[in-house]
Amino acid sequence: MEKAKKKIAAVKERIANKREKQPDKNTVSQNRLELLVAIVNRSKTEFFLDLIQSFDVNMQSVVLAHGTADAKMLELFGLNNSDKSVIFGVIQEDKIPEAFAALDDKFKTIKNGKGIAYTVPLTGVIGTLIFGFLSNNRMVKGEQEK
Repeated sequence: MEKAKKKIAAVKERIANKREKQPDKNTVSQNRLELLVAIVNRSKTEFFLDLIQSFDVNMQSVVLAHGTADAKMLELFGLNNSDKSVIFGVIQEDKIPEAFAALDDKFKTIKNGKGIAYTVPLTGVIGTLIFGFLSNNRMVKGEQEK
């Protein structure tokens, strides 16, 4: 019983020490990055690319897709086109609420502008220069400056 209490105390102490420890100079803890995925009608792809880019998204990729509804379902709902685009972009964590608000507004107000968007956290990016590009941060210095 004593051993278990000592182990628990040691683990709690290690956790507390990690929280207090400052990151080293090569660790970037601010502006975490997430992968933004937006599925939109193909006819509105350019509009949504421009909108997403306005939130400091430097890199975007578009994949053409096709909806899963068959012709009978499309006719039933009065839809005539199931061509979609999937937009992938890397966005800073602190810009996500603003981007989602803008996307939600456009999804509701633009004719044929329906869509869905979500993010997936990125757990690691290799190199500070790549991180600087993806986060649209020109101030990130190289890992080793001479």
